[in-house]
Amino acid sequence: MQKVYFDNAATTPINQEVIEIVAQTMNSIYGNPSSTHQFGRSAKTLVEKSRKSIAKLLNCSASEIVFTAGGSEADNLILFNAVKNLNVKRIISTKIEHHAILHTLNSLEKEYSIQIDYVDVNEKGEIDLEHLITILENSEVKTLVSLMQVNNEIGNILDVDKVISICKDQNALFHSDTVQGLTHLKIDLQKSPIDFIAASAHKFHGPKGVGFAVIKKGFGIQPILHGGEQERGARAGTENTHSIVGMEMALNIATKNYEKDKVYIINLKQYFIEQLQNNFENIQFNGLSNDLDKSAYHILNVRFEKEIPMLLFNLDLKGIAASGGSACQSGSNKGSHVLNAILNEDEAKKTSVRFSFSIYNTKNEVDYVIEALKSIIN
Repeated sequence: MQKVYFDNAATTPINQEVIEIVAQTMNSIYGNPSSTHQFGRSAKTLVEKSRKSIAKLLNCSASEIVFTAGGSEADNLILFNAVKNLNVKRIISTKIEHHAILHTLNSLEKEYSIQIDYVDVNEKGEIDLEHLITILENSEVKTLVSLMQVNNEIGNILDVDKVISICKDQNALFHSDTVQGLTHLKIDLQKSPIDFIAASAHKFHGPKGVGFAVIKKGFGIQPILHGGEQERGARAGTENTHSIVGMEMALNIATKNYEKDKVYIINLKQYFIEQLQNNFENIQFNGLSNDLDKSAYHILNVRFEKEIPMLLFNLDLKGIAASGGSACQSGSNKGSHVLNAILNEDEAKKTSVRFSFSIYNTKNEVDYVIEALKSIIN
């Protein structure tokens, strides 16, 4: 049985070069970066070298980068700091954000009584930026806008520069969860000065359990994890040296190969769209995921014309990995909160599948998945 991994928006296979540098670092650099002896200094040097390298790739200051255990922690660190440290009293977001944002906002609302408002989205998941302007104009308190760069379920791309301009005009802070789009869309934090971003290595062929937040210089950071004074006091906990080194290499590789990888995956996605349309009647695509200009090239969210019980399970039996929505809610019987927010009740009941691609996928795999879908559905 062939195995096909089409769930790269959930996590990606680790690049072989990254595996090798992680293993090498684990084997040779085992000191605590906070220790003052030579073993600790060697580890600290690698951590700071990685920090500087990542900062160069993003065109920001190394001092603005805080290493975390992943994107969810980075989002939490940013949002809690906005409220506790920067006196933000109101946060504006959407109901189709990742749960790392939505659940954190719920917690902040309960604990600190801050005001949470949501920008309208249409049936394609497009954010109404005119509505954003309207609700910002009515704000009399310090406000943060939190909108993700790429929606992890439907692939819609946010017009980041437009939001930056709106926030600047309305004197609001801007946070963007860039976990899903960091290496699929170029980010230059001087040209696009977002105040806060979050990233996670396992989305770009790096190790799991490591990521970072970028918090603009001058804002200051209070930790949400207490203990030691690691990360300049911003985050307690011994730095994950080997994973940080692996993350830096993965980001470097992805950045260096950006144009080539983009062309390859766009062609793969386009081929898959064509094959779906040729083989299935009334196939639809959620959000803008079939628009190669307005969606991330690695995500395709497909809606079939009817409810197909146990489709993901049957695909899995054939060796195919895909997702019914966000992988973070696998096993949930609530369905996708994103699709429930943008589709009417009848359309939301139909079976939707998110297929997501990487440089390790092939057109032969697309053909295999199409044949598998035909055998299950027809």
